[in-house]
Amino acid sequence: MTDDTTTLLKAKGRVKWFDPVKGFGFILSDEGGPDILLHANVLRNFGQSSVADGSCVEVLIQQTLRGVQAVEVLAITPPEAPATPILAEDLAGFSADEIAALPLEPARVKWFDKAKGFGFANCFGRPEDVFIHLEVLRRSGLADLPPGEAVCLRAIEGKRGRMAIEVSAWESALRSLAR
Repeated sequence: MTDDTTTLLKAKGRVKWFDPVKGFGFILSDEGGPDILLHANVLRNFGQSSVADGSCVEVLIQQTLRGVQAVEVLAITPPEAPATPILAEDLAGFSADEIAALPLEPARVKWFDKAKGFGFANCFGRPEDVFIHLEVLRRSGLADLPPGEAVCLRAIEGKRGRMAIEVSAWESALRSLAR
């Protein structure tokens, strides 16, 4: 239970861990102090159902009887990760500007298996599946993709077919396009 007069404070930190199945995770504040609880509903209000461990986040927090909790996500910056050999091979020859210039395509997740490290999505109006590698998901700031979830992605023609090189939650992509 919270007090309506509680002051909201802005905090920045890194995601310690987030488990979409459990519905929560924790943030380590850049300023130290206790871990900050990040509930799945707060993350969903931002437009994402998961967040990658190590992502930088900016949140509004409040002190509750159960500890410090995030009440609103303001920004998420994906963790920096080196390209894995499978990705480096397909991304060779693409500059960051060329990747950013690719169109965001609306898609639905067909399936994604974290244990296997990959999954597939169907882009609207296209017959072929788009391969999504776990590292692309992490670099996009996401930890998991439930089947049927609406996403936006940037895709290239890789050596083994179309593959995502960036994945955004639907609401986050719409918000960034509106700016």
